[in-house]
Amino acid sequence: MHIEEAKKVVKKQLTTKRYEHTLRVCDTAIELANHYGQSIEKVALASIFHDYAKCHSKETLKEHIISYQLPTQLLDFHHELWHGPVGAKLVEKRYDISDENVLNAIRYHTTGRQGMSPIELIVFVSDYIEPARNFPGVEEVRELAKVNIETAARIALKNTIIYLLHKNATIFPDTFLAYNELTKRRAK
Repeated sequence: MHIEEAKKVVKKQLTTKRYEHTLRVCDTAIELANHYGQSIEKVALASIFHDYAKCHSKETLKEHIISYQLPTQLLDFHHELWHGPVGAKLVEKRYDISDENVLNAIRYHTTGRQGMSPIELIVFVSDYIEPARNFPGVEEVRELAKVNIETAARIALKNTIIYLLHKNATIFPDTFLAYNELTKRRAK
């Protein structure tokens, strides 16, 4: 699917505010793809579709998790995590997108995961650092993204874990696994 066509499709699914966020994530991801020599087409497609299911109701997301036989473990965690896996499945089915890098970047853009590809890392970090984001730690991750995408992702994961701990919230296991893997790589 061509990027301009994907933008039209996604625009119909999102609020204006969420669509503008999506465009900023895409611009950020393209910059990082250029910097790290990754496929601009794949990064752009994944970042355009990353929030495809974000505006679906909690009930609709739950129905999709069950009907598409996605891991029911998702239902044990905050519904904010559901739109990535559901969005990846919907994009795959509705638009015949089969590239695993693109689908995984959509699927894991909120949680991260162990074994993220460079494209997944770029979309994950881009969603975290897009220009309108303004919270403690984001500037450090923005600077790190220019130097080492894995380090940027590791610090984004760390910040997310600390934030969730302070809220006494549950943390999806993939987030810990991603953080641990990137921390181990850093130590080598």
